[in-house]
Amino acid sequence: MTEPSGEPARERILQAAEELFAAAGFEATPTSRIAERAGVPKGLVHYYFKRKPDLLCALVERLPDDAVELADVVVPGDLAGSLHRLVEALDRALDSSAVLSHLLWREADTHPDVLEALTGRFDRIVTQIREVVLAAGGPAVADDVEPAAHLLASAVSYRHSIARHSDDEQATMQRELRFLAAALERRSSN
Repeated sequence: MTEPSGEPARERILQAAEELFAAAGFEATPTSRIAERAGVPKGLVHYYFKRKPDLLCALVERLPDDAVELADVVVPGDLAGSLHRLVEALDRALDSSAVLSHLLWREADTHPDVLEALTGRFDRIVTQIREVVLAAGGPAVADDVEPAAHLLASAVSYRHSIARHSDDEQATMQRELRFLAAALERRSSN
């Protein structure tokens, strides 16, 4: 169903749910309020989403694609620069959904589907970091790539779930990236 505004009703419902869940939380937001904000009858919310948790699952599907092409970020021999470019690419992808990302991390403790989706997202970030570290640092850093990938993925996920991307956070991340790259390179030369 499309209204005169041209915006499909399902999309307006999801937008309203995202805004209201972010402001008041999932449990505190009745579907009647979502319908009111979306400008649709309450029955239409239930037509598209049988249960209120189905709205959260649909919001998870709206998260942007977080895949980054290795060729776009890796410079062999420049581990710190490659990690920096990867984090910038992840930031660009995930910044488009800062409110949504924050909302979903907040609801992950009580909604297994949300937790599963966000865990999959975290695992994809770990895999990308691992690939960048190996491609930029070479086989010499292979022994320490797993803990390094998990550590950096945790920092990136924290920033996207809780911290906002202020200049302070950006500077902190740059120091962390340089530290991680230097530690990996130092270990590989021993």
